[in-house]
Amino acid sequence: MNFTASQIAEVLQGEVEGNPEVEVSSLSKIEEGTIGTLSFLSNPKYTQYIYTTNASIVIVDKTFKLEKPIEATLIRVDDSRIAFSTLLDYYNQAKGTKVGIEQPSYISSSAKYGSDVYIGAFSHIGNNVVIGNNVIIYPNTTIGDNSIIDNNTTIYSGVNIYSDTVIGKNCTIHSGAIIGSDGFGFAPNTDNEYSKVPQIGNVIIEDNVEIGANTTIDRATLGSTIIKKGVKLDNLIQVGHNVIIGKNTVIAAQSGISGSTKIGKNCMIGGQVAFAGHINIGDNVMVGGLSGVSRNLKAGAIVRGTPAMPIKSYAKSFVHFKQLPEIIERIKKLEQQAK
Repeated sequence: MNFTASQIAEVLQGEVEGNPEVEVSSLSKIEEGTIGTLSFLSNPKYTQYIYTTNASIVIVDKTFKLEKPIEATLIRVDDSRIAFSTLLDYYNQAKGTKVGIEQPSYISSSAKYGSDVYIGAFSHIGNNVVIGNNVIIYPNTTIGDNSIIDNNTTIYSGVNIYSDTVIGKNCTIHSGAIIGSDGFGFAPNTDNEYSKVPQIGNVIIEDNVEIGANTTIDRATLGSTIIKKGVKLDNLIQVGHNVIIGKNTVIAAQSGISGSTKIGKNCMIGGQVAFAGHINIGDNVMVGGLSGVSRNLKAGAIVRGTPAMPIKSYAKSFVHFKQLPEIIERIKKLEQQAK
């Protein structure tokens, strides 16, 4: 499908500079642009490419100033990165639009689903499941009994959603994710063996949440594991039982959150961060990658390291750590002189 510069500008509330009737049919990086593609310029490091790109249309900020003539038509917007992200979203929606129920698939007679739903082949929809409007469920997905999936949510292939899970509107769950598996609950007995503690809670995922590929979210022992509105979880993250992650918090790949830990809203967590169990992390906290958090953190804290410490203390300590071999040699010399 082709779109003109004027049509795109209308969607983005931008201004066309050049040929308003030039058409594009796909997207490209600015340095790899070809005729018929649309790109964007946001990072000043890539400014050179606007003078050499073959992209037909380039989205730029209204404040961007040209130093010499170019071939491309410009669409000037308030924020080119946000505008291009909006177009990517439109593109994804158009590409991913599917409707209908493929066979073979199993849908319980007690399950209910809304309008314009897509359920891919080899999917299993359990008893009393409720699926909203415009939900897309790709092949080889299992939705456990009594689960609820609200409108406009997309679930990619190979996802396993255990029973009693609640998923809100406009969520995205990527392939291989497991939602609602048992929490890690075992009690030792007198023979030093472990007896399983039944996990009878559930998982609640609120609106506008994105969950990365192969991420696992355990059901609560009692009550609910809760992922609040707007949370973004990267790939390969482990969320333990009874964890609560606050609104609009983002967590990068390979992080792990032990059971009953509460993370506040608007936090930013780097990759491979480990959280101990039963701790409280305040709002607006930032944790650097590869950190180990073993205690409560107050709102606004910025930490890094294992155990995690304030970022300024970490930076000073790291400088000394790099100098450790030299410091040891100096200590040895002082000891010899003292003798």
